[in-house]
Amino acid sequence: MRAYAVHFGEDPESWGLAGLIHDFDYERFPNNAQGADVEHPAEGVRYLRAEGWPADICEAVLGHANYTGVPRVTRLAQALFAVDELTGLITASALVKPSKAVTDVDVTGVKKKMKDKAFARGVNRDDIVQGARALGVPLDTHIALVLEAMQAQAAALGLVGVPVVAANASPNSTPVSTDA
Repeated sequence: MRAYAVHFGEDPESWGLAGLIHDFDYERFPNNAQGADVEHPAEGVRYLRAEGWPADICEAVLGHANYTGVPRVTRLAQALFAVDELTGLITASALVKPSKAVTDVDVTGVKKKMKDKAFARGVNRDDIVQGARALGVPLDTHIALVLEAMQAQAAALGLVGVPVVAANASPNSTPVSTDA
């Protein structure tokens, strides 16, 4: 979200906060029935409004879920929707790598995983495509921007990875680090 804020000349801090908090209510109120005004994200937004959060962030949080029917009219709302599913796909792509490092993920690999409907099956690929389109950004550019932002924050995201043992190394040899 911060990367898109910079891309569009907006405030990275408020956009970053929107990205961080948009699903804060999901575990408690998962909304499996996808009701527009109950559970996630409606419960969370009721709390945010009561706490005085800005209206644009509240509207973006509501709009990130298609089933709320809240239109995404601001760049903030469009960006939140556009990156939500993509960050999940990129994270899953990193975690299946031997290194478990987001730095080992590339745009081609993410696009390949998008085509594999069995991979990260909870990720809505149509939302990724529609989100990029709503932002007016080509899909490859969208993936690259989000991927590069996640790679820059790999440590904070817990996606730095783990040491990988070389295939021809003996069990007692020193692991090869992917930190280079």
